[in-house]
Amino acid sequence: MRTAEIRRRFLDHFVQRGHTEVPSASLILDDPNLLFVNAGMVQFKPYFLGQQTPPYTRATSVQKCIRTGDIDEVGKTTRHGTFFQMNGNFSFGDYFKEGAIEHAWELITGSQDAGGLGFDPDRIWVTVYLDDDEASDLWKKIAGLPEERIQRRGKADNFWSMGIPGPCGPCSEIYIDRGAEYGPDGGPVVDEDRFLEIWNLVFMQYERGEGSGKEDYEILGELPARNIDTGMGLERAAYLLQGVDNLYEIDEVYPVLQRAAELAGCTYGKDHTNDVHLRVIADHVRSGLMLIGDGVSPGNEGRGYVLRRLLRRSVRAMRLLGYDKPALPELLPISKDLMKASYPELETGFDRISQIAYGEEDAFRRTLAAGTTILDTAVETTKKAGGKQLSGGDAFKLHDTYGFPIDLTLEMAEEQGLKVDEDGFRRLMTEQRERARADARAKKTGHADTSLLRAVLDQHGPTDWQAYTTLETESKVLALISGADGVPAAGQGEIVQLILDRTPLYAESGGQNADAGVIEWDGGSAEVLDVQRPLRGLVVHQVRITDGELTVDAAVRAKVDPEWRLGACQAHSGTHVMHAALRQVLGPSALQSGSYNRPGYLRLDFAWKGALDQRSRHDIEDVANLAVRRDLPVSATYMPLTEAREIGAIALFGETYNPEKVRVVQIGPGQWSIELCGGTHVQSSSQIGPLVLTGESSVGSSSRRVEAVVGIEAFRYLAKERDLVSQLAEILKSPRDNVADRVESMVTRLRDAEKELARMRAAAVLSSAGELASGAEDLDGVAYVATETPEGTGGGDIRKLAQEIRGRLDPGRPGVVAVAGATDGKASLVVAITKAAKDSGLSAADLVRGALGGKGGGNADLAQGGGVAADQLRPVLDSLRQLAAARGAT
Repeated sequence: MRTAEIRRRFLDHFVQRGHTEVPSASLILDDPNLLFVNAGMVQFKPYFLGQQTPPYTRATSVQKCIRTGDIDEVGKTTRHGTFFQMNGNFSFGDYFKEGAIEHAWELITGSQDAGGLGFDPDRIWVTVYLDDDEASDLWKKIAGLPEERIQRRGKADNFWSMGIPGPCGPCSEIYIDRGAEYGPDGGPVVDEDRFLEIWNLVFMQYERGEGSGKEDYEILGELPARNIDTGMGLERAAYLLQGVDNLYEIDEVYPVLQRAAELAGCTYGKDHTNDVHLRVIADHVRSGLMLIGDGVSPGNEGRGYVLRRLLRRSVRAMRLLGYDKPALPELLPISKDLMKASYPELETGFDRISQIAYGEEDAFRRTLAAGTTILDTAVETTKKAGGKQLSGGDAFKLHDTYGFPIDLTLEMAEEQGLKVDEDGFRRLMTEQRERARADARAKKTGHADTSLLRAVLDQHGPTDWQAYTTLETESKVLALISGADGVPAAGQGEIVQLILDRTPLYAESGGQNADAGVIEWDGGSAEVLDVQRPLRGLVVHQVRITDGELTVDAAVRAKVDPEWRLGACQAHSGTHVMHAALRQVLGPSALQSGSYNRPGYLRLDFAWKGALDQRSRHDIEDVANLAVRRDLPVSATYMPLTEAREIGAIALFGETYNPEKVRVVQIGPGQWSIELCGGTHVQSSSQIGPLVLTGESSVGSSSRRVEAVVGIEAFRYLAKERDLVSQLAEILKSPRDNVADRVESMVTRLRDAEKELARMRAAAVLSSAGELASGAEDLDGVAYVATETPEGTGGGDIRKLAQEIRGRLDPGRPGVVAVAGATDGKASLVVAITKAAKDSGLSAADLVRGALGGKGGGNADLAQGGGVAADQLRPVLDSLRQLAAARGAT
């Protein structure tokens, strides 16, 4: 039975029993605790917690999931995978244990001819929580299972939670006995390879608190209602029903593995090491496909880093199998064809998906070429010094300079018998991140403990958010928070978090900056610094009290700065217009992958490989401004997500949407610009004003960024450009139309003059070689020459001079030449020694490192270093002279 068929049967089974079929949520969900969706119940968590009222009492879904905790085990075992699909059925205060057990038993044991899965009832075992007599009795009553096939297990095995605060409860797991050839008898408590878990029925009754592990956490109390959450691993059901041994051999995965083996010229099942590589490839290619499909782009942090690691591990596994050509163009289309029956959006979006994936592979191939040489050198140096561990600094350099992920450095170093100082690497990474985030931390202060915010939300309900309809509201102060504590009042100069019952202020989201504005009350006012949504439904304002005292329960007027809002609307609508223009000029694969806009400014990231030429940039700008001139209507309507997709609305990759209700913003007729969007917009395109493209750049492999200004900021930008051209024309005494030609001519002459000056300087420096060699100092039999070059002498000229002097020394006598120079305050030192000096035991590399305190590199004949200030050149040369004399004397 094919995997897609198992999926269909599962959904049909529960739809026929009154469940609403809910589409899979994106792998990226709006949950601060999760990097990716890792369980089928995640999108339903607000219903389980009672935060939202579900639109149905019964639901069923097949949820896409990613788990990366065991990524290093992928391929080594037959059970670990990063991407998987979780079949689930859910009850929100409707049926409980009896219904869950009855529905599950009917599906797994029902005949295949009648739409069931057809598992043999005599091969089914179950586990229940230690004291769950009710579940045990129901298995006997409904399924007729004997006592010996109902096993009891503790909290670690049969009490489920997501591993973080949230819903939890006892569970009952269903196992299939695969037979004696897979292990000993005795049920799942004896062997979980022979007895394979296929379905987990979670009886969601409680809410858990903070804690670690599967047992060390507090039960906070009962949930508002008793619920059911189940999870059947689709891949596990598939390999049981398809008669194969593991998830890598099912119909949705194995063809990728098989093609990889063909490309590499190996046979699956013949060699364990090769089998591991092939499994990694099959798993990671599919996971990468699904992540890019849901809007993740390769990067160096968070979700992007996980994707980058998956793609690069698959590419490197192919190289370890001996296949050095681009692999993803051979493998990714196969995975797409296998998965499109369940996820048709992979077919329609494959141009974008493949561009990103292939671009990442190209970048990684370049990274391997450059970084492998550096790594090999670092490994060789470490081994020569007798070390067993590659330094954290070397690992950080590989990551920071050459894009080598730390896991790749770990793998490659291990292959050469070395460990890596991971603590040192991570310390350097932390320092770098802290520096990069210092400005952001200075700009924003974190929100209070979410438990305090949660209490406000539970007590007062969601914020009445009126940003789309008004710029001013009469509001009431529900809470004031300073740091992690609620406070009754705040005085002049204090910065606090303010929660109102209603607000017109836009909370930062969807790439749009938060509104600027003021909060006023009788006797005082506050400046709005930021507006955020730390919890779904709750708007929190960060304010500075500018006058008077603000107290809880006070009546206030919340007011948006109208000029700020106008500029924000122009920028956000301008972003939509720019996106439509990109797609019109470049084609439909130029899909937006991220954006940011503030009053008068926008930037937009989109899938594209290679820089845009000047003609394309002009065409994009023209299309956008023609749309502005046509005064196209701008409208916003609400509809179900399925309807929005049917009319062609574009969703921003990486965003999550409520399937029951989305906001669709349309500009112009038909599908010229129609997107899912929660931002504020103008009423017609002419209100955007002029749109000027100011920049275009790369933001990663197969991803570009355009920047633009709109409205009054566009006028100001063009005015500055006009003034600049006028100033240049006046300085050059040239007509405005000839300014570019005149500047180009002057730059050409300047470059020619600089080249001639450099040539003359080099000739002058080299001309002194003979005189310097003839004046060599004798250091106990070693001819020693030390000199400083004029300020500005290039490193290449310094090396040439050192080699020229060395060539003029007596070849039969040990000789050491040291040439130092400085450019822009930074010093360089080059040491060259004769063959006789090398034969006597001297080393140029040792002399440089000795003089520079361990810095520098090269070989025994010629070495160089730097890293010291120009005013330290003389002490460095003095130190070098002492080293040369000491080693010459020995």
